Amino acid sequence: MEARAGYLRQNLTGALAYSSFVPKSLPPDPPVALDTEGMTLLVAAHRQLALLEGLAARIPNMDLFISMYVRKEALLSSQIEGTQATLDDVLDPLADVNANRDVADVVNYIRATEFALHRRTELPLCNRLIREIHGVLMEGVRGQERYPGEFRRTQNWIGGTGSTLKNARYIPPNVEDMHAALSALESYMHEADTLDPLIRAALIHYQFETIHPFLDGNGRVGRLLITLFLMEENLLSAPALYISYFLKQNRIEYYDRMTEVRRTGNYEQWILFFLRALADSAEDAIRTIDRLSALHEKNEAILKQNVSKKQMGTLSKLYSYLEAHPILEVKKTAESIGISYNAAARAVAVLVEKDILKQQKQVGKTRIYSYTAYLEILRGDM
Repeated sequence: MEARAGYLRQNLTGALAYSSFVPKSLPPDPPVALDTEGMTLLVAAHRQLALLEGLAARIPNMDLFISMYVRKEALLSSQIEGTQATLDDVLDPLADVNANRDVADVVNYIRATEFALHRRTELPLCNRLIREIHGVLMEGVRGQERYPGEFRRTQNWIGGTGSTLKNARYIPPNVEDMHAALSALESYMHEADTLDPLIRAALIHYQFETIHPFLDGNGRVGRLLITLFLMEENLLSAPALYISYFLKQNRIEYYDRMTEVRRTGNYEQWILFFLRALADSAEDAIRTIDRLSALHEKNEAILKQNVSKKQMGTLSKLYSYLEAHPILEVKKTAESIGISYNAAARAVAVLVEKDILKQQKQVGKTRIYSYTAYLEILRGDM
């Protein structure tokens, strides 16, 4: 099985010599063969994704949940790469003026996801779309000098701080081999294949990470590709899956299993890990949606108690805004939902009185409020 996944190519000579990996095109040869455990995991992953998709279709305010899921996945995916930011940092209503570089990374991932979801209605999954997503991801943040929106033009490598081509843990394909591998991967994403689409999603993610076509941001783009491919295959209609939580919790195994494919050609052990990640992530998303839905219904009932019809309109607007922005300040909220500052302040006071909102902190004269119960559910697995 040594050459099943690829082989090493010698580059340059003498003191500058190094070996880069050349991945074989997908699908694997010999073909993927799952054992009983693999088939059980495949069935479980499909079942959980189908349950999640059914739930997403039934919930009237799913768009509000999705906006939060996009933010959570962006945060978790960025944390895998070492970004030091919290959910509160990302949701801070003053983040646009106070954002540090870590928060900016996450905000750009959110923008890249939203861009990809819109752009995929105009473009299929392709190298052009991948480059455009990367351009949004890297715009104006660290790494922006590293060719945002362009495939790399130099050799890269993976290793600890200060590592070089001589002691790198992994050296992706050289530039010429990279372009050939990307072209083959783009073709594979659109080819008819007898393999189950969840297995194909595992292979595509592995292959993209192995090619490592950018100087920075490969992991985040590669994880976003998982969601986009599942949507392309009509297994998800919305990005309600945050697989990065599982991958972050099992980060060492995540990288080790991809390394094992390159080392031995054993794709199957990677696919089993990936299917577990999908099943667990979908199951977790279902639990979270159930809890958020119960909280929504409970608080909608509380809102209607001892409130005039006129006031109810403003409170409903504020509550809808709150589910997409569970940390808020009055001025920005008033502007966002199109009401006066005083009306927003009165509505916030009612939500505080009803124990839905809590004052979190005060920055100068600005008071920051949080939807604590909502945030606790979202933080439950972080």
